[in-house]
Amino acid sequence: MTDSVSGHLPYSAPLTMEGDLAARMVTGIDSCLDRMLDEVVTARGAHWKRDCSSPEAYEKSIETNRQRFADLIGLADRRLPARMEQFAEITADRDRNADAIAVGDGFTVHAIRWPVLKGVDGEGLLLQPDAEPVADVIAVPDCDWTPEMLVGVEPGVSPEGQFARRLVESGCRVAVPVLMNREDTFSGIPGVAMVNQPHREFVYRAAYEVGRYPIGYEVQKIRSLVDWFVKGDQKATGIIGYGEGGLLAMYTAAVDTRIDVTVVSGYFEPREMLYREPIYRNIYGLLNEFGDAEIASLIAPRTLIVETCRHPAVSGPPPATGSRSDHAAPGKITTPSPARVKTEFDRTLMLIGGMKDSFHLMLEHEGIDAPGRPATISRLVRDLSGNQDFALPQGSALTVSPHFHADASRQERQVSQILDHTQYLMRESKYAREDFWAEADRSSVESWVESSEKYRECFRNDVVGRLPDPTAPLNPRTRQVYETDSFTGYEVVIDVFEDVFAYGILLIPKDLSEGERRPVVVCQHGLEGRPQEVADPDLDHDAYHRYACTLAERGYITYAPQNPYIGENTFRELLRKAHPIKQSLYGFIVRQHERTLEWLASLPYVDPGRLAFYGLSYGGKTAMRIPPLVPQYCLVICSADYNEWVWKNMSTRSPYSYLISREYDMQEFNLANTFNYAEMSWLICPRPFMVERGHDDGVAPDEWVAYEYARTRRHYVKLGIGGRTEMEVFDGPHAINGKGTFEFLDRFLLSK
Repeated sequence: MTDSVSGHLPYSAPLTMEGDLAARMVTGIDSCLDRMLDEVVTARGAHWKRDCSSPEAYEKSIETNRQRFADLIGLADRRLPARMEQFAEITADRDRNADAIAVGDGFTVHAIRWPVLKGVDGEGLLLQPDAEPVADVIAVPDCDWTPEMLVGVEPGVSPEGQFARRLVESGCRVAVPVLMNREDTFSGIPGVAMVNQPHREFVYRAAYEVGRYPIGYEVQKIRSLVDWFVKGDQKATGIIGYGEGGLLAMYTAAVDTRIDVTVVSGYFEPREMLYREPIYRNIYGLLNEFGDAEIASLIAPRTLIVETCRHPAVSGPPPATGSRSDHAAPGKITTPSPARVKTEFDRTLMLIGGMKDSFHLMLEHEGIDAPGRPATISRLVRDLSGNQDFALPQGSALTVSPHFHADASRQERQVSQILDHTQYLMRESKYAREDFWAEADRSSVESWVESSEKYRECFRNDVVGRLPDPTAPLNPRTRQVYETDSFTGYEVVIDVFEDVFAYGILLIPKDLSEGERRPVVVCQHGLEGRPQEVADPDLDHDAYHRYACTLAERGYITYAPQNPYIGENTFRELLRKAHPIKQSLYGFIVRQHERTLEWLASLPYVDPGRLAFYGLSYGGKTAMRIPPLVPQYCLVICSADYNEWVWKNMSTRSPYSYLISREYDMQEFNLANTFNYAEMSWLICPRPFMVERGHDDGVAPDEWVAYEYARTRRHYVKLGIGGRTEMEVFDGPHAINGKGTFEFLDRFLLSK
């Protein structure tokens, strides 16, 4: 079977690649993603049908893009009716200043709260001019600035940067919302583990699984302020934001056409390097249709002012100190060059055609730290008020009430209320999935297969990611690496895309008869694993127990593929690149498995109708995501991973939760409302499916696993094929047990 001269398999070329093939495979995927990111800007045009013949025609032509953008950032919840509450100290005198936390020349400052969603309030300050306001403005600070800093009630922002205060001095009524900051004070599960994730990342992880983002929640808070403003006198409404507030100002104006004038400061540039920024900015699928220019184009024909200044400096997450674990994702914010900002702004002008007169770039080539410089504020007020003779007044003194004290619990409410909302959505997700699956027909196996196809396509397109079909030849290369009395082992490399290949180890039993075709079991390693840990006859790993070798000794052909989840943050950075273009590593893995099975099926001693998958841990995750999309797999075993995946990913109470893990790659966007593990198993059905589980496995408690598997088993039983699924629970750890699973393989693969 082996070429006696070169030591490689017939029908393949000699494998001559040296070094760490697994690392080279990951590097190839990285290069492929870089190319996709390079191409994404040009490809965006296919999603737009702009009509620039008139402002009215333009707005109509981009409405579907606006709705898609709203969906992308998770604006799925109906806001509560607009209502404003004011916090006030009880004092003896009830003059105009009694309820104010500060008083300036011609205005007062009040602490406010307003309902947004069920259990979620907005909080901040309202700056009320004594005279009739000339306009209403929402001033959104960077998330590390409190509203009080932006007004001058508390120190922290230079007078030049206090744009909220200058706006009220100019006659505007101004609302300043508080945002979740980048500290880690409330990140973690008290009594279980605290982590150094910024609040925005901690909330991001929980929200992502239910199709939400911190960005979306805060856009909802700002839109509730707009709701309240427009209930009263129909004055012009503006928004200005800096840093994270600049992002929110642009995103809010893009989805809410009631905002007349928008100022974005300290946030605007080409966004293809999004993966280097903090993870809480990483929006799944965003870059396929929207860069900053495209988002800005949703504001036209209304007015947009982009101001360059120094961006908030973020070098990474807070340092892990004391008992706080270092489990945050990396990510930086740096200041782009003015030329880089101008490049993206010029691209915006090209998109909006004749409406470019309403877009203004306040470009400053010299280093300016503070946002909201006088020329910017003057233009904002003139455009809102219609008073072209407006001149920015000189600043005045501010008197802070002796009763004022910083609300130490306010930031905690910002974090806990949104987290509680994600937990509400987590509990409701079971019903959301039932609604999602309502059109599946369970009346027979045949009807199930036919009606579930659209869900399979949704799983491919919206969860895993659809990569193009490979067009290059397989070009298999092999070399012999093992020899035992029972089998011969070969390293295998197969081409998938440019720079992307599949790599693994094939074990072929020596007792094959002439013309005989044997079943193949694909044996998938876990996190940071290598195929050698599964298939090396001299290596007995504590978790894998050389199970590919044992199966080969039992007469199966086995193949141990290398998956790209190696290198700690190396592969997680690939995910950071993949998610904004609506891809994942599983999309690459699907193509790798398709190519590998195509080659295996071509071997004269392989039965292409008996190709099975058996994966442990992260390999078990692969078992739940690849076979649903690779029908060549006739049987699937998920070991040491199957559980109530939604709870696992987003519980704010359980010690098993991935919220407090370094594995920030686990959450998949909106999975809770579409595909838990039971639903994934339904996509494997009617093929045989088995779960292997040790009582002492730390992935999840037995109760979670049993609860979710009951949904799998009921599905098979109701289709009349209950004998095709089972779960073995053994008294052991996170490891291959190799007893009931081997019998399961024998029953379905050797009886054919």
